[in-house]
Amino acid sequence: MKIGILITGHPPENMMEGGSYDRYFERLLEGHGFDMQGWAVVDGIFPESVTEADGWLITGSKHGAYEPHDWIPPLEDFIREAYAAGRPMIGVCFGHQIIAQAMGGRVEKFDKGWSVGLTEYQMDGRTYAINAWHQDQVVERPENAEVIARSDFCENAGLLYGDRIWTIQPHPEYDASFIKGLIETRGRGVVPEDLLARAMSKLDQPSDRMDVANKMAAFFKKERAAWPTG
Repeated sequence: MKIGILITGHPPENMMEGGSYDRYFERLLEGHGFDMQGWAVVDGIFPESVTEADGWLITGSKHGAYEPHDWIPPLEDFIREAYAAGRPMIGVCFGHQIIAQAMGGRVEKFDKGWSVGLTEYQMDGRTYAINAWHQDQVVERPENAEVIARSDFCENAGLLYGDRIWTIQPHPEYDASFIKGLIETRGRGVVPEDLLARAMSKLDQPSDRMDVANKMAAFFKKERAAWPTG
């Protein structure tokens, strides 16, 4: 199964040794048999068609879904086209937000601030500890979106659109070392110091990121009705 990764941002320059964000998802989903290819839509590089991959994944970004970038309207069009074509899609953080916006929801800079570091989410009747890094949130979800994950801080932390789109606000692709790097490169002077200190104090705690990876892989592979033709 070929998964196309729509890259909507880049890591800080001094953290590029791990590759662009598509490489983080390739490592996260390694062993599930996917053939993965990235397109840097943040740089204006788009697939020619939604049929170039069997499923799509939209990455995180430092940008806001509501910001006036030239690449955001065509990305929203692509999301709606993929949904109409029945291609399964997963969105993470910015990906979660831009999909909600494209499907009729609303995203804004949350007035209660940031969520950073290891955070507990309720999903499927259990608690998952996953790394977060965001201030923006989906504050109004689309009519056809069902909430599948939430936290005390983020009501719409995971959304499901039938069997076609699965999205999540936190970052299963981020391990503790990446969060540490973000604290040092993007956090200082932007995120309140008490939140950064709390995130640093949790770096050695276990996360459930690989459990979430398994859920992502299962969503891509699940049986669906035949895709529309013509």
